[in-house]
Amino acid sequence: MDKELYIIRHGETDYNKLGIVQGRGVNTDLNDLGREQGEAFYQYYKHVSFDKVYTSALKRTHQTVKRFVEGGIPWEQLPGLDELSFGIWEEKENKEDWVNAFREMNIHWQGGQCDLSFEKGESPNQVARRLQEALDVILSRPAEKRVLVCMHGRSLLVLLCLLSQLPISCMANFSHSNTCLYRVSYGNGQFSVLEANDVRHLQVTKNSL
Repeated sequence: MDKELYIIRHGETDYNKLGIVQGRGVNTDLNDLGREQGEAFYQYYKHVSFDKVYTSALKRTHQTVKRFVEGGIPWEQLPGLDELSFGIWEEKENKEDWVNAFREMNIHWQGGQCDLSFEKGESPNQVARRLQEALDVILSRPAEKRVLVCMHGRSLLVLLCLLSQLPISCMANFSHSNTCLYRVSYGNGQFSVLEANDVRHLQVTKNSL
């Protein structure tokens, strides 16, 4: 194995809680639960020897993994890991017009039309291209054997398609939740998903209360 990636989604924000559309153009903070989720992840995985922490350029990812960074692990922001931009729908409430627009777009995406985007937004294929650039940066550093990557829900689904060598239209094959972990190994030019949508750290914390 050349490299091991611990890939997580950021903790909860108020926009997540309220169902408000939150993409690349929205730079929200974690809420109290999101900070608790980040702390739970840290407590469960602080024994892991990470060589590097990578995040998107958005502060909800920074706040999720800040305890690892405060502990001295080198940190780098890669804007290529940012969330997909939902364009004119950013910061809109989860009401019928958005639900209908997203449902219709999702049908197009699942049908293979991944060059389509919301008005003034990004398509999944555009996100895939910048994710591939970010991934190439991470893979270009052989001294970093084990890395922690914090990113976003929709961009995570696109990345998982890339890692699994699936069409981007297969995004719906994967699931995610706040601070879920996908543990991935890389060797001989191939990725293997070892753990998927793992949130055991949240259950351990819940049981300790």
